Amino acid sequence: MIAIASDHGGYNLKEHIKAYLVAKGISCQDFGTDSTASCDYPVFGKAAAEAVASGACEKGIVICTTGIGISITANKVKGIRCALCADPLSAELTRRHNNANMLAMGAGMIGPNLAERIVDVFLTTDFEGGRHARRVSQIMDMEK
Repeated sequence: MIAIASDHGGYNLKEHIKAYLVAKGISCQDFGTDSTASCDYPVFGKAAAEAVASGACEKGIVICTTGIGISITANKVKGIRCALCADPLSAELTRRHNNANMLAMGAGMIGPNLAERIVDVFLTTDFEGGRHARRVSQIMDMEK
């Protein structure tokens, strides 16, 4: 199960990605928003991040206009490693090297076709472990 959320600026891309995932047979839980009416991204980013942190969802995708605010929000939740990606290589490397469990994207920065490719890479790339596991552990120790 993939947690997905956005604010009003990311709503249309969130809906596109949600339909894309469902068409691929990937279930997702939508944590809002449900329209393009102005709203506050921390509410929705936090809800999706908490679902990932609790284990209710395996990974998460959050979207706002730039991806910045909602990624900062998600990273405030203990256990979350949310990476803002605007290209497939960043999505690949954040999974391989950082074991990111959430992906943030900026709907004002990328279009739906590129977003689909980023999501595919993020969801199918495995964590390498090894020296990267030590570094991720050091990052997670900062939460203690």
